[in-house]
Amino acid sequence: MLYLLRRAVSTSAAPRLRPGWLVLAVTLAAAPDAGAISGVCPDGSVFVVRRGADIPCSGARRVEASQIPPLRPENLPRPYLWDVYQQKQNENNPYNLLERAEQVRKGTGGVPRATVEPHAAGEPQVASAPPVAAPAAAPKPEKPALGLTDGELRDLFYLVELSQQSVPASFIEDAGGAESIRVSFAHSAAFEARLREASPVDGTVVLWSVQPKKSQRFQPNFTFVQGQTAFHPQPGRSRELDVLVGKISGELAPEELVLGYAVLPPSIDLKRPVDLYWDDRRIAVTFQ
Repeated sequence: MLYLLRRAVSTSAAPRLRPGWLVLAVTLAAAPDAGAISGVCPDGSVFVVRRGADIPCSGARRVEASQIPPLRPENLPRPYLWDVYQQKQNENNPYNLLERAEQVRKGTGGVPRATVEPHAAGEPQVASAPPVAAPAAAPKPEKPALGLTDGELRDLFYLVELSQQSVPASFIEDAGGAESIRVSFAHSAAFEARLREASPVDGTVVLWSVQPKKSQRFQPNFTFVQGQTAFHPQPGRSRELDVLVGKISGELAPEELVLGYAVLPPSIDLKRPVDLYWDDRRIAVTFQ
């Protein structure tokens, strides 16, 4: 909560607190109708002032008060960027509905508009819009020709499992006291080089495998979060996320293995900790 000061604060003697604390500098010399300016300093402190000249640091980023990040994001149950991403993607967010509603009003939102035609007896009746031919489906992007043999694919499965001994990165779901499914991740420099030769991908490549013990549905809803980056790869896009063995999603039978890969953006460094999500589950991992 921001507290209103009853006396002016001198900018020359304004206190600078440690990162994560709130710096409030309110100057009453500004015009009465001037709006407050809020933002964040490079050291992580937050300021609220009346004039730009009163900003207590150089290189400050001005941010609306409602969009200032939390002061202790590491103490949140889920990363702040993950929540921001979810809000942006949520189709039921009223903010997102505004644009969709406007498209429907203009008839460009994919909902056919009804037309009114006179009935034989003089009464109006609603008639459906004339059928429109569906546009031709866009050609599916071809998967990169990796030329992996059965033996090489088997080795990649083993690599993911053996990597868990030194770099644990697995989601393990239990049902009735027994493991029901295991989703594991690992980095392979050799596979990354193989994929780069076959397809011009950017960023780092990680492998993932799925081992179900019971029949259940699987969706690769993965999100990788590091620093200011929250990456949600789209399944089926070979430059983001795809499978090498098995099906990318759907109902999996017991022991129906899946092996796939994800291409992370260059801004994600595998030598630094990465928050990895599968739906609402979370693990922290440093791949290298």
